[in-house]
Amino acid sequence: MRPARAMSVATLAVLLTLASLFVASPASAAGVRYAALGDSYSAGVGAGSYTSESGSCKRSTNSYPYLWKNAHAPSAFAFVACSGARTGDVLNNQLSVLDASTTLVSISVGGNDAGFASTMQTCVLDSETACLNAVATAKSYATNTLPAQLDNVYAKIHAKAPNAHVVVLGYPHLYKIGGSCIFGIGDTKRAAINSAADTLADVTAKRAANAGFSYADVRSAFTGHEICASGTVWLNSTVLPVDESYHPKAAGQSGGYLPVFSAAA
Repeated sequence: MRPARAMSVATLAVLLTLASLFVASPASAAGVRYAALGDSYSAGVGAGSYTSESGSCKRSTNSYPYLWKNAHAPSAFAFVACSGARTGDVLNNQLSVLDASTTLVSISVGGNDAGFASTMQTCVLDSETACLNAVATAKSYATNTLPAQLDNVYAKIHAKAPNAHVVVLGYPHLYKIGGSCIFGIGDTKRAAINSAADTLADVTAKRAANAGFSYADVRSAFTGHEICASGTVWLNSTVLPVDESYHPKAAGQSGGYLPVFSAAA
C-alpha cells in the first residue's frame, strides 16, 4: 500500500501545482483596479473601432488601455481618456473615477496644452519660418508653463488614488528624417516637430519622476515606424477625419504603446 500512497501524494502535488499555475496566469491582474486617463493618444484616436458611449472622446477598443484590459482582466476598468483633453480637462472631468481602491493609473497629457494640433496645422499649411516659430512657441510653453500644470495634475491624481501605481506615457517622434515620403513637409519641418516631442518628453519625465510616478517613453518603440519610414508606418499622416491625423494607428497602439505600458505597469 505504501507505493500506491506515495504515488497518490505525488500525483496530488503535481495536480495542485498545475492548478495553481492555471489559476495564477489569467488572474494575475484580478486584484487590479485600473483607470485610464488622458488625451487622444490614450483614448486611441486614429486607431478606429470607437466605443459608442465615448462620443466625441473617441475611445477605441484598439487603444493600449483597452488592449491591456483585455489581456489582463483587471477587476475594475475605468476608461475616461478623451480626444483633445488638456490638463484642465483631466482635473475637471476625469479624476472622479479615482479613489483609494484604484491600484493602476495610466495617463498621457500635455501635448494639447502646448498647442500640438495648431502647431501641426501651421507646419503642414504654412511656411518653414512659420512652422519653426510655432514649434519654438510650443517648446517655450512646454518648458515654462506646462511643468506647473503637470505638477498639479499629478498631485491631484496622487491625492485621489494614493495607493495607485501611476504610469505617465509620452509621445512618439512623428517623422522619419530623410524618410521615403515624396510629398508632404520637408526634413527641416519634420526635425523641428520631432524636437518638440523631445522637449515634451524631457519635461514630462522630470515632472513624473518628481511625483513618484513611472514615465514610459515610447519614442524608441516607434523608431522605424514613423511617418515616412520605409517599414510599416504606425502613425497617421494627414487623413480624414482631420482629428485622427498625426495619431497612432491600431498598429501603433498594439505594437508601440501597449508593450511600453505593459512593461511599466
